[in-house]
Amino acid sequence: MIRFATPAEFNAALRDLPMPDAAARDAAAARQAQLTKPAGSLGRLEDIALFMAGWQGSVCPTVDRIAAVVFAGNHGCAARRVSAFPTEVTAQMVANFHDGGAAINALARACGASLAVVALDLNRPTGDIARGPAMSEADCLAALNAGAASLPDDCQLFLPGEMGIGNTTPAAALCAASFGGNAADWVGKGTGIDAAALVRKRQVVDDALARHRDDCGTAFETLRRLGGREIAAMSGAMLAARHRRIPVLIDGFIACAAMAPMARFAPAITGHCLAAHRSGEGAHGRLLDALGFDPLLALDMRLGEGSGAAVAAQIVRSALAAHGGMATFEEATVAGSP
Repeated sequence: MIRFATPAEFNAALRDLPMPDAAARDAAAARQAQLTKPAGSLGRLEDIALFMAGWQGSVCPTVDRIAAVVFAGNHGCAARRVSAFPTEVTAQMVANFHDGGAAINALARACGASLAVVALDLNRPTGDIARGPAMSEADCLAALNAGAASLPDDCQLFLPGEMGIGNTTPAAALCAASFGGNAADWVGKGTGIDAAALVRKRQVVDDALARHRDDCGTAFETLRRLGGREIAAMSGAMLAARHRRIPVLIDGFIACAAMAPMARFAPAITGHCLAAHRSGEGAHGRLLDALGFDPLLALDMRLGEGSGAAVAAQIVRSALAAHGGMATFEEATVAGSP
């Protein structure tokens, strides 16, 4: 299991990224060319099958073991009334996840995914990013390692999700620090805040950028200063997944924001990921473009929890069912490929 003992080890892991199995992908493409259909007729399903083949190292990849993990954390900046809900809701929703009553519970069951919940010091919110760093080095490393440790041993597809009242605020700050711009470019309405709360939220992000931007010289420092525990945990999980060659379906704005600092310093980190959907959060489309992602779905979802990834997992299942289950022209005794 990968573990980050120091910030330098985390940053080094970003510089040494495993790549997909090109031979397996080529063999999968050769098989696909012989399936009983016109070339390209299944569109992006064909691309998904080849993507999965490369990362699994298999001509006919499978997704029998999908793992969804929801990371939860609380944020000091939430005290500035940047969310429509109080911070107590984070713990209440964690209890709901454990009881099986949340959307991600239902959607994980629907796509056949296991579901785990990792709550990260809910009684100890991060620091207010407008006034100081979100986390100490030790806290950030602990969150990164909690994420890395969350991946089941037999996972074939990973769905990271999150829960944290106020977390679109640090997510917007991470995006601005990683890809440029200011609060107006990245701050949206999150859970549905009013105009006054939107002004407060933008001010928090602009103040945070003024305080920290010049010190965000590595992915680790960016996450430590502007992120949150659940966001850093997703970053650690996605980086650990890369080192284990486990494909990742990234959910919405906050999950993509967890990728942003890593992608700034190591653009290749996105290579083992598919964007599940374009969410209803205003800046998510811009973030997807910055990361180079073409999302699989656009359903105006904005819940988080990994919910969009769980829906998109059905598409991955369909892609691999067609790729592995169809007959070739020779097997079906169909005369000649088109």
